[in-house]
Amino acid sequence: MKILSIVGARPNFMKVAPLHRAFQQYAGVQSIIVHTGQHYDAKMSNVFFSQLELPRPDYFLGVGGGSHAQQTAKIMMAFETVMETEKPDRVLVVGDVTSTMACALVAVKMHVPVVHVEAGLRSNDRRMPEEINRILTDSLSDQLFVTEQAGLDNLKKEGVDDGKVHFVGNVMIDSLVHYRRKAAETGTVEKLGLKPQEYVLMTMHRPANVDSEDGLQRILQILDDTVRYKKVLFPIHPRTLGNLDRFGLSSRLKAIRNLELMEPQGYLEFLNLMEHAAMLVTDSGGIQEETTFLQVPCLTFRDSTERPVTVELGTNELLADLNPQTVHQKVVEILEGRSKKGTIPPLWDGQAASRIAGILFD
Repeated sequence: MKILSIVGARPNFMKVAPLHRAFQQYAGVQSIIVHTGQHYDAKMSNVFFSQLELPRPDYFLGVGGGSHAQQTAKIMMAFETVMETEKPDRVLVVGDVTSTMACALVAVKMHVPVVHVEAGLRSNDRRMPEEINRILTDSLSDQLFVTEQAGLDNLKKEGVDDGKVHFVGNVMIDSLVHYRRKAAETGTVEKLGLKPQEYVLMTMHRPANVDSEDGLQRILQILDDTVRYKKVLFPIHPRTLGNLDRFGLSSRLKAIRNLELMEPQGYLEFLNLMEHAAMLVTDSGGIQEETTFLQVPCLTFRDSTERPVTVELGTNELLADLNPQTVHQKVVEILEGRSKKGTIPPLWDGQAASRIAGILFD
């Protein structure tokens, strides 16, 4: 049995790593990793492969940037060549990036079964390219592995055959459980001269929040307000940094006291910072899940979430816009100990990859 697993963007590494480990426990299973290079930074990719104990990808397609259409076309053309060479029995895709959808489409046109891990998630916002990727990938997949009840409900509403759908838990949490001790050993919090609960951790990168001057001005005001109470750590995304420069706002950012600007962190370093933060302020998808497991309060700046269990059961709260007054009120509530209390969702126990491997290969 030969299975190709696709990685294209940073979150994919954390999802494929536990799957690759689980697959290696089965004699006769050949696990091959294909890195499309959709998001690629040599320094960061090297860090991820070393930290997550992944072997170097068997294939690196190097597709790079471009519009959604350009990326999709380049990925499909490059991946088709891999498929012709390897002739796999299955193609496994994770998450919702362009690589996920593009590789699934190539596989199904070549009559190779597609496995989608993290299937069924829906934000119900088709302005998000990730939402289109999710819908298309699920419609193409032969086996769909689901992280939460909402995924089961969405696939049922869309008429997907129940026999294809498996509720297995969350492979992102598998990585968190597996690497939690290793993250602690980095000592990132201590190296920065910080103590647990004495800082706020912030990430912002979504176009809806950082591509306009108004959105960036609001982020700066939120930072101004929050640093009055706690030090803020801000690992700044290249997109966000570039837009601050474009709108002439970098000097204002650098003038904010009690703010520590940081380069994007490695997975282990960020996990250590996240676990010991007083709260997270973000627009990320995966961070909603990780903070829910870690029981750390999280404010997410999005109109909707494809991970509703993080709101229904977890520590996540959605804020539909970057209104500094609303954010200020929420930050004060959380820092005064009046945050919502969450629970860990069902099957988020670090064993999702083992369940997936058992279904695929037993």
